[in-house]
Amino acid sequence: MFGSLFEEEEGCAPSPAVGGLAEPPPTRGRSDLSGIKNQGGTCYLNSLLQTLLFTPEFREELFSLGRKELGLLEDKDKPEAKVRVIPLELQRLFAHLLLVDQQSASTTQLTHSFGWTNNEETNQHDVQELNRILFSALENSLVDTSGSSLIHRLYHGTIVNNIVCGECGNVSQRQEDFLDLTACVCGMGSLESALWAMFVEEEMFEGNNLYRCAKCARLVTAAKSAKLQKLPPFITMSLLRFSFDFAKCERYKETGRYTFPLTINLRPFCEQTDGEDVDFTYELFSVIIHKGGCYGGHYHAYIRDIDQLGQWEPPFLQSHSDVFLLVSNGTRVALKSSPPTADSSCPAELGGLAQPPSGDHWFDLNDSNVTPIRESDIEMQFQGKESAYMLFYRKTQLPRPAEAFRNPLYKVSPHLVQMAEEENINLQQGRETFEASSNSVELRLHLAPSYRLENGALQPIRKDQDGVMPLSFDRRKTVGDLRLSVYQMLELWEGDMALTVAKSLPAGLHLYNMLTDDCISLYSAGIANNTDLFVWNGREVSGASVLTGAEWEPVLLTVRTLKELALTDGDALLVLEPQSFDSSLFSLNGELVTVMTPSDCRWLQVEFRPHGGGGDDLEEEKERKSAKVPASGNMSIGEVKLRAIEELQLKYLSGVECCLRQMDGTGKHLLNPVCEELSVRDAGVRLMTTLVLCPGKAPTTTQLFLHYSVSTAPSAGSEMDIIVEKTCTVKECLRAMLDASGLKGDSWHLRMLDWCDEVGEPLMDEDASLTELNVSCGDTLVISQGPRPPKGYLNLSVWLLLDAQSVFASSVAGDSNHTNDGFSKDVTAAGIPGATLRTLGNVGIPDEATLEDLKIQVLTLPGLQSVCVPTPAFMRVWQLEGRRPARILRGQQLSLRKLKVTSGTELCVQRLLDEEDLGLKEVLLRVQMAVPDEGRYYPAEELVWKATRDSSPACLRSSLAAHYGLSPDSLLLAKHQADKHAWDAISSWSQQTSKRKKKKTESLLAAPLHLKDGDTIGIKNLLVDSNRDFCTLEDLQGQQRLREEARKPEVALSINVGTFR
Repeated sequence: MFGSLFEEEEGCAPSPAVGGLAEPPPTRGRSDLSGIKNQGGTCYLNSLLQTLLFTPEFREELFSLGRKELGLLEDKDKPEAKVRVIPLELQRLFAHLLLVDQQSASTTQLTHSFGWTNNEETNQHDVQELNRILFSALENSLVDTSGSSLIHRLYHGTIVNNIVCGECGNVSQRQEDFLDLTACVCGMGSLESALWAMFVEEEMFEGNNLYRCAKCARLVTAAKSAKLQKLPPFITMSLLRFSFDFAKCERYKETGRYTFPLTINLRPFCEQTDGEDVDFTYELFSVIIHKGGCYGGHYHAYIRDIDQLGQWEPPFLQSHSDVFLLVSNGTRVALKSSPPTADSSCPAELGGLAQPPSGDHWFDLNDSNVTPIRESDIEMQFQGKESAYMLFYRKTQLPRPAEAFRNPLYKVSPHLVQMAEEENINLQQGRETFEASSNSVELRLHLAPSYRLENGALQPIRKDQDGVMPLSFDRRKTVGDLRLSVYQMLELWEGDMALTVAKSLPAGLHLYNMLTDDCISLYSAGIANNTDLFVWNGREVSGASVLTGAEWEPVLLTVRTLKELALTDGDALLVLEPQSFDSSLFSLNGELVTVMTPSDCRWLQVEFRPHGGGGDDLEEEKERKSAKVPASGNMSIGEVKLRAIEELQLKYLSGVECCLRQMDGTGKHLLNPVCEELSVRDAGVRLMTTLVLCPGKAPTTTQLFLHYSVSTAPSAGSEMDIIVEKTCTVKECLRAMLDASGLKGDSWHLRMLDWCDEVGEPLMDEDASLTELNVSCGDTLVISQGPRPPKGYLNLSVWLLLDAQSVFASSVAGDSNHTNDGFSKDVTAAGIPGATLRTLGNVGIPDEATLEDLKIQVLTLPGLQSVCVPTPAFMRVWQLEGRRPARILRGQQLSLRKLKVTSGTELCVQRLLDEEDLGLKEVLLRVQMAVPDEGRYYPAEELVWKATRDSSPACLRSSLAAHYGLSPDSLLLAKHQADKHAWDAISSWSQQTSKRKKKKTESLLAAPLHLKDGDTIGIKNLLVDSNRDFCTLEDLQGQQRLREEARKPEVALSINVGTFR
């Protein structure tokens, strides 16, 4: 339905090879249920297949079909054999999901049986459309078998449509079959109201819309109605979330609140209402959820495990499995530190049941991930961009045999059980082989007698002998075992022996952390393959004391002489501090620099705008006046206003409220009114700039000037202004805004605008002052309808960023089997070549907690137990957007609410070598220098660009020039657009608008480049590189792929089925 426009999550990265062996797939997670791998765009298929798997009646009917009826998969290529491939592949997939000890199963063979051989699996389609097409394909595949009526018996129902003549009472009746019921969402608040409109309310034919009665033989008034005549065992509700706006000619998604019950009685909607309530009662067992908009999204499913085949546990236990454990047959939770004994009164047990109440055995099946959820979590899918899309109900009177309870083998064919057992044996053997080979590391031992200390770095005493000894060792062994092995290798060693991690730098060998704990494993100590270890006494080398640690790293400097700079006698040099160079004080004309004296700078340009607008209206342009007003830094803004009124001869404004306002960088929009009590310097107004005199009141030093709008994010011209006291509470500010807007009632609350100008989090403490909530002049507030939402916990998904250059790569990379608890799953990190993401689990934390609290709690996750982080400042936290690290969370003591972290946000963590505390306008960039004339780049480096005061291209160029020790004029910069495989040149956008106006400079943080954390900046040194094209061979190949994909027509969803009649 939607082609390939959907944004799909990244597929699993290929498993790394160790010693020529490919890493075997991980085992099932703690839920003991298997997920399904995403082939690139098959999340819609995965959600539907999991729903069918957890429909016991469908699953068992499918397994009851034997080889005599379906044929053998081995014979599918024989022309004379009639092999029903689709049901056979579906049987094999279901058996794999039930019995094979693997985190996720593949649907490749199933999609091949559909006839999808032209990359159809990479194009996402509508799951409601797939539901009808797949059932049709199964019906055609099962013709002339005992399962030929499978779909019809389980899912098909009948609707009867009645039209009653208003004249003679004649009833015209027509029956129609249905596979699913399509429920309207637009204008409806619940599923029950949509069903009421479909099957209870009547449609009247009257006026210009009359009905021709066959009995009356003329046009008459009539009433049309519909009723459910036959109810199937399973009813599928397809919600019409996507609609079309004919006024705007565009598609949109209905994201409003739309409730649906866990149990529904369909008696009011049926033609025959005789019988017990149980005959009309259905219970919800699956919800397929769509996350995103009408042109992009992702599917996953909330499914009730009716036979309790999986291991359900409280969601909090998944992220705190190191602290708690299940006891009493999984019905209670206890502390691991003091588990209850058989004869004790269980003092360590915690109150509350660990197992869910009866019927509440729900899981979130999201491609390869399977996590337990509570039944109450379903209510979160009533509204929003992530909301319910398909509902699956089953009759409550359908019995389940006792033998099926917690028995995945129930009704599975013996040959499929044998196939699963053989696959489990092969998987276990592969895991054991890989475990043995993957835990061997190669170490390089540097012996202290072969080195001397020279200029702060260790150098080999003899250049022809480097003093390095190779050693292969099992990283599962302890540091004490390693020390003993080295003692045995060095029989002549005397005295103490210290092992210190070393690294070869350009200046020489440098020592870092010493391995002091003999009880921890090499894995826990962060020892990876090809690690350098220095063997010494821990105090001195050749009689000289050695300073260790990252802070004592030696640096190799290259000194350039004046002769190398080609300076000659008589050359003129102008030495300026970088921060003092100001385009308003210096002007450059060729090689001549003109410096303005202070007497030339003491003025302000004041422009009068009677209507206060910032636009280009011609009538307003005629009424504008401007004058240059003498001013100084100590002069008050009020005095500047009076002088401007005098210079502009606007004496009639003496009794009228007016104010002075600055312009933004574009020169089109007005900024906040300037407080008249402040001096020019204290108000932040620079001399030789322009102020606008316009109607309106200026705030005092105790007041705030705020913008606000109602219900939605403000658009151009829709926001209003208000001045309130800084000590004003949120409640008082809201009341003042409501009074100014003419709104009544108490069902309103205030929200802040977030960093991307979208409606953000609400102001929770209504009794707090605006100053306490850090609301400042110029901020925009949004009046939202409805009561203020309560405070609550955030449920955050946490990943581990594994980068080849990061410290984590050396401590946990390649050890997915070491902590194989079901959470290990590596996916490619978008935007960072060679980097992967490994899921760590979920964290539950209050939104009032600080970023530092979040980091401390993340370190308690099982996947990070062995990682040493000295302080939280050594950890970087990214916010993910579609598997791409997009934003770094800043401010250790800022709350998660102030950082705009909401429930469901995905985060990834990265360990650092040094402490980091980025400012709000400091941007972390990945910079890479081009190899001259080769069309490739050196490895990327991280650079923190301080764009606090200046975010212009010139500032970035100066920062990079200082980083590489080059001249700014010799650098050519470009930003990499990874999704387009293209480079956007970063040029100087400053341009002279007129002779009297200063130059205006665009910000790289704004349009069109929007530089942000993690962006890649390419650099070319024009002194040695004549090629100005930034594209690499990979970029050209990627552009070619995009052009080929753009030419591909959208392929309709279809499943090919053979002829079996």
